[in-house]
Amino acid sequence: MNNGESAKPQNLNQEKYYQNLQILGLDLHIPVFPFSAAIIILFVIYALLFQEDANSIFSSVRSTITVNLDWLFISAGNIFLIFCIYLIFSPLGNVRIGGIEATPNYSRLSWFAMMFAAGVGIGLMFYGVLEPVNHMLNPPLNIPEGTEEAKAIGLAATSFHWGLHAWGIYSVVGISLAISHYNKGLPLTIRYAFYSLFGDRVSGILGDVIDILAVFATLFGLATSLGLGAQQVAGGLDHVFGIANTPSTKVCIVLFITAIAIVSVVRGMDKGVKLLSEINIALAFALFCFVLIVSPTLAVITNTLQNFADYLYYLIPLSSPVERTDISFYHDWTIFYWAWWIAWSPFVGMFIARVSKGRTVREFMVCALLAPSSACVIWMSVFGGSAFIQYFDQGYLQVIEAVQESNIELSLFRFLELMPYAKITSVFALLLIIIFFVTSMDSGSLVIDTITAGGKIDAHVSQRVFWCTFEGLTAIALLLGGGLTALQAASLITGLPFLFVLLLMIISLRQGLLTEPK
Repeated sequence: MNNGESAKPQNLNQEKYYQNLQILGLDLHIPVFPFSAAIIILFVIYALLFQEDANSIFSSVRSTITVNLDWLFISAGNIFLIFCIYLIFSPLGNVRIGGIEATPNYSRLSWFAMMFAAGVGIGLMFYGVLEPVNHMLNPPLNIPEGTEEAKAIGLAATSFHWGLHAWGIYSVVGISLAISHYNKGLPLTIRYAFYSLFGDRVSGILGDVIDILAVFATLFGLATSLGLGAQQVAGGLDHVFGIANTPSTKVCIVLFITAIAIVSVVRGMDKGVKLLSEINIALAFALFCFVLIVSPTLAVITNTLQNFADYLYYLIPLSSPVERTDISFYHDWTIFYWAWWIAWSPFVGMFIARVSKGRTVREFMVCALLAPSSACVIWMSVFGGSAFIQYFDQGYLQVIEAVQESNIELSLFRFLELMPYAKITSVFALLLIIIFFVTSMDSGSLVIDTITAGGKIDAHVSQRVFWCTFEGLTAIALLLGGGLTALQAASLITGLPFLFVLLLMIISLRQGLLTEPK
């Protein structure tokens, strides 16, 4: 179309929008819901009954993917980021989500809070101290450890994993879904982001496959985060209260938080997710300010500013998929992260699409790409930079020993115990981790339910409760079936097929934007 009118589907069979079975008040998309639910239930049963076999399979698959397909993940990450930058500077950035006269439903602060809380979740708490210290002790790019350059790459490599590339992946999915739903009038589910590319075929088997892959990616990506959160909460309870860190403790933690998340799910978007997201941001900001104030503030701020420069300096070499000799860093960290972000992308993308009506594509990209990336870089710089000061300037070894002894879930609490009011801040950190945990489960349940209800955003609440429950059970199955290795393998296994889905989504998004009024 060349007349500037929005390319809304004119011939799409409306009955194919919602191929749902409506029974007992439920609204189940056929075959997406039953197939997805059956596979997840069978997986949970198998992983719980045959834990040793599951652990062996997870380890083997994780190794195969990282060794043979590392170049694919890193190249795709670069493509997503470059496309986002293109949209910011392209005339396509003038397209408004929802049409020319659409207005936002949320203030910028609430909008940003929901995007940030959904997109980072437990990871900031788990990796904020751990990752910079690990990369300083084991620097990538063959940089000698213990040097000033090792300190710089420690923060820069962490920022690389949590910065522009991660949010580039989320942004591609988010803007694709927002345009297809609010501008094209299509249901809010992954398949219809491909209408501009495949037309009516997205209502058939092709669309079913896309949505099912999105369900698996979302659920296992979330389960990875929930498993990490459970490990950290269990470590914190042991460290602060002396509660033994056992598999049973972790299972009880997941069950307890799943119950809280179910309550939030029942309360809905505004009373549940929105409220928790804003509480999350407030508590995270309070902990951030405390660490900044009690640390050598000027030194930490200086390190933070320097890290922005170091991040940009090392961005290209860290993004290179060729001639890498820092294999441990490349495979164990970067490839896992890229698969994890891809697995999270249906969840985060659909969620931020739902709350972004009224924003222009450029505004969406700048906020969804640059603002959260900057926030993540600042967070990692303050926590990681303060940990460096504890070690290099003050001679404390607690965090270093936690990383070297593989007690990684204790790194944050070992870090806080060297600061004033350690008991209080450790309890506060535990509370913050739990709320991040609940927010992720709540948001994820809404997204998975939307996909398995054919794009309906008002399906029966019991469906969201079902998915919330199985998010928790899947995390338990992965924890008992291999721990961290299984959690990483889950993201890799589900992230790989969805990577190809996202690459096609770029093509479809551009075609769809070309037909929108600007």
